[in-house]
Amino acid sequence: MSVILITGASSGIGNLTARALAAAGHTVYAGIRESAGRNQGKARELLDLAGRDRVDLRVVDLDVQSQESADQAAKAVVAEVGRIDAVVHNAGHLALGYTEAFTVEEIAHLFDVNAFSVQRVNRAVLPSMRERRSGTLLYVGSTTTVSVPPFLGPYVASKFAFDALAQVTAYEVAHLGIETVIVMPGAFTRGTDHFPNAGRAADQQVAAAYAELDPLVAGYDAATAGLYAPGSDPDPATVADEIVRIVGLPVGDKPFRSVVDFTRSNVAEVNEVARASAADFVTRMGMAQLLQVRLDPSVS
Repeated sequence: MSVILITGASSGIGNLTARALAAAGHTVYAGIRESAGRNQGKARELLDLAGRDRVDLRVVDLDVQSQESADQAAKAVVAEVGRIDAVVHNAGHLALGYTEAFTVEEIAHLFDVNAFSVQRVNRAVLPSMRERRSGTLLYVGSTTTVSVPPFLGPYVASKFAFDALAQVTAYEVAHLGIETVIVMPGAFTRGTDHFPNAGRAADQQVAAAYAELDPLVAGYDAATAGLYAPGSDPDPATVADEIVRIVGLPVGDKPFRSVVDFTRSNVAEVNEVARASAADFVTRMGMAQLLQVRLDPSVS
């Protein structure tokens, strides 16, 4: 079984994933910001669950907007159990509104949470993974980087950056035996705090210039729900289940991408074309060895 660190585990997909991985027998460190402060109740819920269900589910304080916090969390895990086998990059925040109405500072904040956090956590965990020549970086991305829906401009842009960091880092760590997986959830209108807690643009004067589109923004949840296949059950727990499945696969058998989407957005098909194109480009550069994780990284 694996030792797994999850970011953004206080709620939503991160919380569901922490519970599911622990139930599957893994040692799980649920990264929660201010776990002894304002999120103490959420941390206590997970610890109570661990005691009740007799699973190895622990809480580590982790603020993905702080390199010091990320470093301390990684060191704490390694000090306790000796290694980190996988990281689930899940922390993120949604923003809904008219792109022009968001200030540069608001967009920068969203990039900090949704993209720069990946770099901080990777810098914290990769040294030990590189030393052991094994590990999995699992990114909870978004189908919006393919479907590019309206009224989510800053969020989609930050998830593009998130995805790009994941892809390029994958090339560079594969020869060290470190695998990369990008799980791409579609839109879920229930079961997470994503939409209820979505950020809004500060510049209301600019937003007012787009008032004729307000009914579309107000009906975003309903419009999204209308994309679901009839009779489907779009539960975010399906994302957690997919992460559990992937983590349990042997080294070298994990998919580079996995789509968990009920909106019928053809994302998997686009991914196949994009992946083949990228592989062709990298191969023609003479760097095809970067495309596959090295199963025996001790052999140069």
